[in-house]
Amino acid sequence: MRRRLYGNNIPPKCEYCLIGVLSEDETAILCRKKGIVPPSFHCRRFQYDPLKRVPKKAPALLEFTTEDFSL
Repeated sequence: MRRRLYGNNIPPKCEYCLIGVLSEDETAILCRKKGIVPPSFHCRRFQYDPLKRVPKKAPALLEFTTEDFSL
C-alpha cells in the first residue's frame, strides 16, 4: 500500500477533492458529479488532491527577554 501525503487517515471533504472546484465567492464547491455542495460535504466519488489542501498556520512565537535567560 502506498503512503499518502498528510497520512493515510484523511477525512474526505469536497474542499480538497480532485473533482470539485471552489466557487468565486469561496462559500461552495462546484462538483462535476453532484452540482453545488458545501465544502464539508463528501460523496463516494471523492478523490484526494493534495495540492488543494491548505496547511495550518504556524503558531506565533513567544517573546523572550534577556531576563528570562539569567540565573
